[in-house]
Amino acid sequence: MAHVKKNDTVVVLAGSNIKERDSSGRIVLKRARVLKVKPREGKVLVEGMRIVKRHVRPNPRRGIAGGIVEREAYIDISNVMVVCPACTRPTRVRHEVGADGRKVRICKRCGGVIDK
Repeated sequence: MAHVKKNDTVVVLAGSNIKERDSSGRIVLKRARVLKVKPREGKVLVEGMRIVKRHVRPNPRRGIAGGIVEREAYIDISNVMVVCPACTRPTRVRHEVGADGRKVRICKRCGGVIDK
């Protein structure tokens, strides 16, 4: 089971364009939403991160105009950290079996449940 799921908010720890500055000028790691997870390959697709350019051939049947298209590329799952919805801080994830028998993800910092 991967520590990241679709629609999780994550902090990107490594990769391209991960840093931005806040109002006081300090460097802050970007937070973004996970669009897709490939657990077998260990990859995640994060919104607005690792933008790459692809040359696309026009295809009138599909309605594709063609040209140079910018889109997100997959990054390694080890380079992202889940943001806990309870304490709003990046955290490691612990897995536990809940009272109803379901496997849930727990925040290691505050002990809050990450799964809805």
